[in-house]
Amino acid sequence: MGNCCSDVSSGAGATAGVGGTASSAALGANNDAVDYYLKSKGFNGLFSQIELSFSASNLRDRDVLSKSDPMVVVYQKAKDATLSEVFRSEVVLNSLAPKWIKKFTLAYHFETVQTLVFRVYDVDTKFQNSREEMLKLDEQQFLGEATCALSEIITKSTRTSTLELKRKEGFAPQTQPHHGKLIIHAEESLSSKISTEIVFRCSSLESKDLFSKSDPFLVVSKIVEHGTPIPVSKTEVRKNDLNPIWKPVFLSVQQVGSKDSPLIIECSDFNSNGKHSLIGKVQKSLSDLEKLHLAGQGINLSLPTGAGKNKVLKSQLFVDKFTETVHHTFLEYLASGFELNFMVAIDFTASNGNPRLPDSLHYIDPSGRLNAYQRAIVDVGEVLQFYDSDKRFPAWGFGARPIDAPVSHCFNLNGSSSYSEVDGIQGIMTSYTSALFNVSLAGPTLFGPVINSAAMIASASLAQGSRKYYVLLIITDGVITDLQETKDALVSASDLPLSILIVGVGGADFKEMEVAKERHLRFLQLHMILCKLYIFVLVGGF
Repeated sequence: MGNCCSDVSSGAGATAGVGGTASSAALGANNDAVDYYLKSKGFNGLFSQIELSFSASNLRDRDVLSKSDPMVVVYQKAKDATLSEVFRSEVVLNSLAPKWIKKFTLAYHFETVQTLVFRVYDVDTKFQNSREEMLKLDEQQFLGEATCALSEIITKSTRTSTLELKRKEGFAPQTQPHHGKLIIHAEESLSSKISTEIVFRCSSLESKDLFSKSDPFLVVSKIVEHGTPIPVSKTEVRKNDLNPIWKPVFLSVQQVGSKDSPLIIECSDFNSNGKHSLIGKVQKSLSDLEKLHLAGQGINLSLPTGAGKNKVLKSQLFVDKFTETVHHTFLEYLASGFELNFMVAIDFTASNGNPRLPDSLHYIDPSGRLNAYQRAIVDVGEVLQFYDSDKRFPAWGFGARPIDAPVSHCFNLNGSSSYSEVDGIQGIMTSYTSALFNVSLAGPTLFGPVINSAAMIASASLAQGSRKYYVLLIITDGVITDLQETKDALVSASDLPLSILIVGVGGADFKEMEVAKERHLRFLQLHMILCKLYIFVLVGGF
């Protein structure tokens, strides 16, 4: 085993990844640890609304007297390989090169591998007057299918992917005749990028309390199907105030649907027993609120009466501030040429247990069942690999004694003394397994050296003007013993395009790690690629 090598001289980075978010699909139920942390800090995750449009070429002609009448059907593939239908296009008559008009809208989540299956059918002539959703697919002629992850489409510079249509899974490739091609183009919805900041004010509110003034607050709700209001934002409570001005409310256009979607804004008097009294309400869209702000005018609140009508009140709602901000999204950074790079460091300290015994966290099960470290590598790596160009990952180990060498806190997992990169996720898995039989587990648990090695790569890349962003995944079973040195390393790397995700496995007490996260390290919004991010995730299921 060689010393830890960062490949700085050649400028070779790592590959794939961004801001420490573990895979939603990958971590299974335990990915909620990441999701909960993000939401508890006010962040709703790294996602964008995407529209997929479809066309095809050289489809098979299954009709005798005319050309095929194709329709595309989209399925979402779960981790257990079950398929759920999520979309059907319209039927295009007599065409072997259709361009479908109907688009498929879905939320793209960076942290999830979203596998989609596309199937093209020739709709029988006798069903052409039927609505697409009513068609029975087993009564139509199958033309071909293709499968890919949504990430594979999104990460292409053109946002367009051309897939070869094949027979259904289970048929040998050599037996498949020509089925044509399916072209998929992805567009990011503009609503994903726009957020609004609104300052509301009310005047002359009615007092609902006997011995004091009202304690008003606002609830903003969007109206969904069947007219049901769903709350999307709430202001603070203003005590004893009939002319309140609230702190700003932040709403994204995506959150409410569109700028023209109706919103219900209710003003209520707060009661500690939870039975709040409605003072009045209005129904306006974001566009309407913007017009009120520009005109400097208020709108009267109304109150429902027992007769099913609304009583117009003298109380008014004003919009003192309305600003729109267009944010650069994660996908825009990819399109502008940013490359995401993934690195991994694995804990080889003795607290993991003897790798040759089944109770060890490093035990390699002959049945093929993945251990805690293998699961973390695969689950995080399978997400990040889609954002990599060459899929070569620096991989290190720490806390072990290589053969005939002192304890190393950063050694190349592949055994090389000159370079640290391995080929793909499988390369990490192979090097990890090999290392288990070529080192002796030792200690203590030090993060500083691997963080410094990752920082060297990021620093060299930055100095060369590269548009690369790095993610270091550290997988550990124990609390770090160099907490201050780790914090110093993080501070030194704070101006570098580097994020760190630490996944804790096993049953150790990680409270000190949580304290480090909360008290000493900054957490910024994931939608900004050049953020600094450190997350500690305790994944008990590992």
